[in-house]
Amino acid sequence: MENSNQTLPSWFFLLGLSTIPQMQVICFLLFVVMYIFTLAGNCLLLVTVRISPTLHTPMYFFLSNLSFIDICFSSTIVPIALRNTLSTDKSISVGACVFQMFCSLVLGVAECVLLAIMAYDRFVAICRPLHYGSIMNMKFCIIIALVPWIVGLINASIQVTITWRLPFCRTHHVNHFFCEIPAFLRLSCRDPWLNEVAMYVAAGLIVLCSFLLTVISYVYIISTILKIHSSRGRHAVFSTCTSHLIVVTLYYGTLMSIYLQPRSSHSVEKDKTVSVLYTVVTPMLNPIIYSIRNKEVKNCIIKNIKNQAKLSKNILK
Repeated sequence: MENSNQTLPSWFFLLGLSTIPQMQVICFLLFVVMYIFTLAGNCLLLVTVRISPTLHTPMYFFLSNLSFIDICFSSTIVPIALRNTLSTDKSISVGACVFQMFCSLVLGVAECVLLAIMAYDRFVAICRPLHYGSIMNMKFCIIIALVPWIVGLINASIQVTITWRLPFCRTHHVNHFFCEIPAFLRLSCRDPWLNEVAMYVAAGLIVLCSFLLTVISYVYIISTILKIHSSRGRHAVFSTCTSHLIVVTLYYGTLMSIYLQPRSSHSVEKDKTVSVLYTVVTPMLNPIIYSIRNKEVKNCIIKNIKNQAKLSKNILK
């Protein structure tokens, strides 16, 4: 068996989303716009929740965690993708690639588990409203908020370690816009069956279990909503969950199509498109969906803007 250290290069080359110059410009502009919206939207949400006492509840505590993860997740991938899109030098060092792969796995898994926790929070709020305060106390919220990070760190440590033990002797050109495990398994000159098993087991345990917990939570939520006699009451309760359902459907769906499909059914171009959805588009949509569809957040943003305007006027006087 060939030693992986003998075939491990110092650099890899990320080919990006497209090799067509015109498409590269379009991809660059789209990524810039989405990254700006991601940073602005999530930072605005974090600041709004931090300075608004009415938003100091478990729901917005988890939402703040989601915004922080989205900022980090997008920042781990997009800046390097932007540099490689227009630059002739598409190289990335092994160290930088390992770091990006590790961080993206930690953050991707953390978001996956956190979405399930947020579904559980909505289940308790809607189905057990009288016990919500005692169940979702601050100590419990902090403990379960740590779970996504712990799961992400354990999974990334295992997946990254076994991935970089493979010998990459086919080519050092990665047909992807960031260092993602499925793209690197294609480069190995050794059968990566162990890596694929580990990837499917991890995805099955983490993604499917999180998705199952989310589905069960919403089955109970919907059954509770249907028991509400007032149509206005049903609409008010369901509207608080609609935004979460949109995010969950998009995120879990894209993850499953990347990490739970057999190698034979993988398409390089399709994988890149799906990866854009969960690494770039979802972090941008999260604050937009939650703020636009949530009157409480919108009211706090408007109130804070008005307060800042009044403060500015007083300073100028």
